Amino acid sequence: MSRQIKIFDTTLRDGEQTPGVNLNIHEKLEIARQLVRLGVDVIEAGFAIASPGDFEAVKAVAENIKGATIASLCRAVEKDIDRAWEAVKGAERPRIHTFIATSDIHMKYKLKMSEEEVLERAVAMVKYAKNYCEDIEFSAEDASRTRTDFLYRVVEAVIKAGATVVNIPDTVGYATPLEFGRLIKGIRENVSNIDKVDISVHCHNDLGLAVANTLAAMENGATQLECTVNGLGERAGNAAVEEIIMGINTRKDFYGISNKIDTTQIYRTSKLVSSLTGVNVQPNKAIVGANAFAHESGIHQHGVLSEKSTYEIMTPESIGLSTNRMVLGKLSGRHAFEERLKEMGYTSLANDEIQKAFEKFKKLADKKKVVLDRDIEALIEEKVSEVPEVFELDSFQINSGNKTIATATVSLKKNDSVITEAATGDGPVDAAFNAMERAVGVSLELEDYGLRAVTEGKDALGEVTVRVSKDEKIFVGRGVSTDIIEASVKAYLNAINRAISELGEDTAAVSGN
Repeated sequence: MSRQIKIFDTTLRDGEQTPGVNLNIHEKLEIARQLVRLGVDVIEAGFAIASPGDFEAVKAVAENIKGATIASLCRAVEKDIDRAWEAVKGAERPRIHTFIATSDIHMKYKLKMSEEEVLERAVAMVKYAKNYCEDIEFSAEDASRTRTDFLYRVVEAVIKAGATVVNIPDTVGYATPLEFGRLIKGIRENVSNIDKVDISVHCHNDLGLAVANTLAAMENGATQLECTVNGLGERAGNAAVEEIIMGINTRKDFYGISNKIDTTQIYRTSKLVSSLTGVNVQPNKAIVGANAFAHESGIHQHGVLSEKSTYEIMTPESIGLSTNRMVLGKLSGRHAFEERLKEMGYTSLANDEIQKAFEKFKKLADKKKVVLDRDIEALIEEKVSEVPEVFELDSFQINSGNKTIATATVSLKKNDSVITEAATGDGPVDAAFNAMERAVGVSLELEDYGLRAVTEGKDALGEVTVRVSKDEKIFVGRGVSTDIIEASVKAYLNAINRAISELGEDTAAVSGN
């Protein structure tokens, strides 16, 4: 019988630490629900003491998500542990995840603590956390740069104190697969009570080795693998869950390892996280990139047409992609549209959500001869990323040219009133953004603007992602349309509504409201 490993997903905690990513509670719940469909064992919902918003998000996930262990990260400090427990205590299966650094460089320069002080703190805080719940994970931060004799002592001591999971992180992505595998093997051979706990690993991708290090650790006895969707995370990110799982499943002959992941949910999960975080997946990304199952070379095409396994070591269907090219257009009915959604993995949409998506589809079909799968994905993901619409787009008009000053007039609806403002700018998009800011009475700093074609052709949907800042907080807005100006307006309005939703309506000072 094959050995089974557990998947610990930290997209909502370490993944959200990706620069520029800021998820609200609604979005975190959407991702958490999808992670349960994916089949992860543990969801690390956040760092409860980091901010009131993070606490509320962890609490919401703990109270609403069933089918997985819900964890909160906390430093080896009593107040952190108290806050973590307050956040996760409503979970079906709560876990407190506490950590302290154990490497010489961290103890000397960051903690300013001696070896014995760190050991004493680790043990004391695991015991303290154990008073709250049974499931306690302890992480030795920067374990891959920790002297092994000291690491063995710490691991053995925290297990005696009550830890149920011991995490060995490659915090700065410094390790190589061979040495990281040896480290896990050394822990198994030199820590007398290691058989009482799960050995977890958390690898960063600074040298591009996160997945390789994770798999090497698994080969040497790790039983829990920590990762994120699309490899999101600090700096160069974390080990990507989709790469780990498909590596294990595709090479069952080599690893002989099993897991609970439903691989047909991988693509859907990747697209959802990409949409809500505003971090696009590179086309040549393994498993979930747009080119992962694309073949341009004539030799490759000939081989795949003769026998797919000549150049495909896994099937697109195995990750939730469909090779069905059923054409949808303006004459298609709701039944055909709904069937297509099911084939694409959207099985949990409510009737009203399907109806709204269908109405958007029909409007798009009037503009495009053929609506492709990626167009439908963009429409569905636009639904997922919605926030309470304090302001709605009524209309806009642009006047722009190479010898005229760009001018935009934008009308926004709030409740039963329509606010119209005009502004100029350095181009049609800038003018439209300026007009919207005047209409809502709020000024935002545009940090980033991204535009990509969802599909090919002159009638392709344009997807615009903007990052704006207000009061030192980042908000991501997204909009799709065959008109890139409209997509830009929708994205900026989405970001404005997010800012107002999080910072409060007094953020917008619209006269007469």
